[in-house]
Amino acid sequence: MKLTRHLTPLVAALALSWASLGTSVSAQDAAPPAAAAPAAPAAAAPAQPAAEKPAPAVEAKKPEPSLEQRVAGLEAYMNNVDPTSSLKTAKDDKGADVIPDGLTTPSVGIPGPGHNGWMMTCAALVLFMTLPGLALFYGGLVRKKNVLSVLAQCLGCAGMITVLWWAFGYSLVFGKSYGSPYIGGNEFFFLKGVTSAPNTDYCYWVSQNVFSMYQLMFAIITPALIVGAVAERMKYSAVLIFIAIWMFVVYFPMAHMVWGVNGLMNGVWNGDAKIQAIDFAGGTVVHMTSGWSALILCIILGKRLGFGKEKMAPHSMVLCMVGTGMLWVGWYGFNAGSALAADGVSANAFMTTTLAAACAGFVWALIEWIHKGHPSILGFCSGIVAGLVVITPACGFVDPTGAMIIGLLAAIVPYIFVVFVKGMIGYDDALDTFGVHAVGGTLGALLTGVLATSSVNGNLTDANSYAKANGLFKLVAEGGLLGQQVKAVAITLVLSIAATIVIAFVVKMLIGLRPTPEAESQGLDITDHQEEGYIL
Repeated sequence: MKLTRHLTPLVAALALSWASLGTSVSAQDAAPPAAAAPAAPAAAAPAQPAAEKPAPAVEAKKPEPSLEQRVAGLEAYMNNVDPTSSLKTAKDDKGADVIPDGLTTPSVGIPGPGHNGWMMTCAALVLFMTLPGLALFYGGLVRKKNVLSVLAQCLGCAGMITVLWWAFGYSLVFGKSYGSPYIGGNEFFFLKGVTSAPNTDYCYWVSQNVFSMYQLMFAIITPALIVGAVAERMKYSAVLIFIAIWMFVVYFPMAHMVWGVNGLMNGVWNGDAKIQAIDFAGGTVVHMTSGWSALILCIILGKRLGFGKEKMAPHSMVLCMVGTGMLWVGWYGFNAGSALAADGVSANAFMTTTLAAACAGFVWALIEWIHKGHPSILGFCSGIVAGLVVITPACGFVDPTGAMIIGLLAAIVPYIFVVFVKGMIGYDDALDTFGVHAVGGTLGALLTGVLATSSVNGNLTDANSYAKANGLFKLVAEGGLLGQQVKAVAITLVLSIAATIVIAFVVKMLIGLRPTPEAESQGLDITDHQEEGYIL
């Protein structure tokens, strides 16, 4: 039964009560009648006629919303749709539906408490992925003489990226004043105008300040992932300078192209998108950019001293497992939160994230059991993270069966790269950032093109005017989406690889990338931070 049938009598009663209360208050507040003036003396001169005062301007009466329009605004909140749609009762000179001047309802231009609360929770969960999730996951995988260096790199990312996001990043990603499909605008520099009112270019019911902080957490974790490939052998100063430049050259443009309202590859929300690709939570923006950049950077940097000759086993699988659990929990904010509402699409993403992660973790350990004779904690952890990576771009677009297929392939394909390809080529990807994030992100983007279905997300149908305008709904219904995903993958690869080569050599020329051999042998905890992770 529609919400209108339940709410109409209640709203009508409230409206009548309010009108009655208003009449009563007006009567009570009215000034008492003025006392009669005393009679003028008989000899007084006749009063001069008063000058005529101009009649006060009559203010145009603002149109009042009907009861049905008020209730429709509440229904819009429940359904996470535009609260102004029922107000568009007029036509402009082009025949388009528009809102009459001054017509509004109390639900327009304000955040919805439920959606806002969910998004604040999700923002905290995504930060939880980096601090302490990723820090502990990576920290456990390095040798104990370098554990603090990894923690410091994650902390450095959190602080520096927040400053960049406040100053320029948010605007360059989610602004539009430049009118470019490649980069945003300058209207939100220094978070100017970013208030608790929603930015309806992206969500109707979430405060823009909450939205901006949620997206900040993605910006923080993305470059922190790169750390895994270059762990134990890159100077702290070089890491920070590389990441600062990389954010402007790679992350901000990629995020705008994929998620910006006028982005080049935003197939869901840009009716003029030249590439009708879809990426629900960051397969290309987060995992492909960081993973492919990590591969190139670790090759330019060179191998760790003693690589292939000394044992470089993780110093604490306990920390690694604890970090993995935190990543899995935080990933619900990453994936389910990307619906930007507590709605059915978010619920589907929550489910598919769970299925893919669990399936991949189990299958990876099973493959390892068959291949090496034992299932390891590292295998479980690697498989879980791989499943989370591969489902990321697809989580809001696939059904449960699609999620299980993704989980299965997320275990098989990255396992091949981590165990076989890495050894054959000989690159020193210290913590398998490339094998899991680059390979997994690429695989996820492609599988999204095969497994996406409009049955779980109405934004992939012609009910979404943007998907109808750019033809995305036909690509999903009739085939052809995979071709658009391939284009998005190709652009991500070219930008990430080319930019990383240039940035790495610039930083190398300016300050150098590696510590001295003596400092590297001693460990970066002491040489970069003058601290030790463990004093036993």
